[in-house]
Amino acid sequence: MIIFEAIRWKNFLSTGNNWTEINLIKSKSTLVIGQNGAGKSTMLDAISFALFGRAHRNITKSQLINSINNKNCEVEVKFTIGKSKFRVLRGIKPNIFEIWKNGDMINQSSHSKEYQKILEQNIIKLNHKSFHQIVVLGSSSFIPFMQLSAQHRRDVIEDLLDINIFSKMNTILKEKNLEVKNKLKENAHQIDLIKNSLDSQRKYIRDITQINEDEIRDRNKKIDELHDEIQLLNTKNGEHSLFLEENSAIITSKLKEYNDKKTSILHNKSTMESQIKSIVKDSKFYEDNDNCPTCSQPIEPEFKKQKIRECKAEATSIKTQYDNMLSESQEVLDLIDEWNTKAEEIRNRQSEINGNNKTIESLQNQVNKTHGEIEKLTSREGDLGKANEELQNMMNDRDTFLEDKLTLNEELAYNGVMGELLKDTGIKTKVIKQYVPVINKLVNQYLQVLDFFVHFNLDESFNETIRSRHRDAFSYDSFSEGEKQRIDLALLFTWRQIAKMKNSVATNLLLLDETFDSSLDHDGVENLMKILHTLDNSTNVFVISHKGEILDSKFKEKLEFVKERNFSKLIA
Repeated sequence: MIIFEAIRWKNFLSTGNNWTEINLIKSKSTLVIGQNGAGKSTMLDAISFALFGRAHRNITKSQLINSINNKNCEVEVKFTIGKSKFRVLRGIKPNIFEIWKNGDMINQSSHSKEYQKILEQNIIKLNHKSFHQIVVLGSSSFIPFMQLSAQHRRDVIEDLLDINIFSKMNTILKEKNLEVKNKLKENAHQIDLIKNSLDSQRKYIRDITQINEDEIRDRNKKIDELHDEIQLLNTKNGEHSLFLEENSAIITSKLKEYNDKKTSILHNKSTMESQIKSIVKDSKFYEDNDNCPTCSQPIEPEFKKQKIRECKAEATSIKTQYDNMLSESQEVLDLIDEWNTKAEEIRNRQSEINGNNKTIESLQNQVNKTHGEIEKLTSREGDLGKANEELQNMMNDRDTFLEDKLTLNEELAYNGVMGELLKDTGIKTKVIKQYVPVINKLVNQYLQVLDFFVHFNLDESFNETIRSRHRDAFSYDSFSEGEKQRIDLALLFTWRQIAKMKNSVATNLLLLDETFDSSLDHDGVENLMKILHTLDNSTNVFVISHKGEILDSKFKEKLEFVKERNFSKLIA
């Protein structure tokens, strides 16, 4: 059973930015009054919007947000089902849709439509139409049960009887049938493929019984040619290997020797250049100075000449050595170039060996492949045995698919029987047959309480037959508005009784919107109050009415809505 505990809203319709809150379980009977346009019926739209994303009345979603503030429209409803507490929050600008269970928000990863299905199908187990058939009566946009189409009547009763599960099962069964049919199509495709493979295999077996000697000769010739190529490459590799064996070591040694000499010469060159710079410096000193810069003592002219001669003699000697060294250096560089050329030849020959080896490997693979082809051509009995074995495997696969086809057809036939049971004319009709007499009995009991003495009967297709005491036949549309309302009230209370029997869609909340204001006369009002007084303690009735002065004493609680500065306000 669904116990609605509280509803609150802000920036919804004529309500401003302050929350309007109503405790739905505070009183067993509550009278809601107010002037036209004060916001009495807003709670109907708020509950409907919170649960189903649309108003109870014929109002678009864009019209629900307060036109003055035009943002932060929010509606929140709280209810319990068994031991679980739920809270549903919806909003516009920004858009909000949250379902909370026991303090935790239910995963919102699914699309909003799927999220709505979770709320309707898995939690409250009521859709928009069914909810309003057992909870609400009397508003201008409300469509009574008797004004619904036959299919919509059936939908309401299936929800009340909790048999729409069979419709879901039927949908699942149809999906499963589609899957089976797709499997049968794939099965037929596989059987066709195997048939083609069988034809090809039988032809292959016929073909391989004739050995083609020309093909064997061609392959042997190809092998000889491949061997010749391999032999030629091996010969070249042998020549290259011999050259490498004879020359690699000496070339490496010579390159090291001459590179070492190059390094030594470069070192000596640097040393000699430093010596020459030092001699030039000393010679210039004696040429430029007659006195010692340090002690200012005069330098003897003969001593100066002697020192200058010595510097020139030493410079000449070093210059001779330097020139000889440059000549030797050029010889070494020429030798290095010569031996680098020989080293490049070593690398080229090694690279050619590597390339030849890859080619030899490729040629050998061709030889092996060709030997395999010859072996296949010559091993007639072995190939025939293998081919016949493969043929038998194909036939076994074909038999397996044929068995699968039989199984799938049997499953399809079984599903067809189940589909017949799950149709509207199947199990659901059997359940409805059991409840139709109960529904008719309850409706007529409530009609008697309302002083409307007719015999009301719904058949299994939910078409009505209404007869007077004198057995005169009437239709719903033939009655006055007051008489229609009595029928609507009788059906409303009947649906609530049926819902209570099933418990899956029973609820504490009952909302009567201006029911007392329209077509009920004095006796009708009194009779309706009798019914309301008979409701159990688990029912919370809210009556929206203009007749506050008449009904005030009949209710335990009163809520009044007023309009102040263009905003609706609740006075409790």
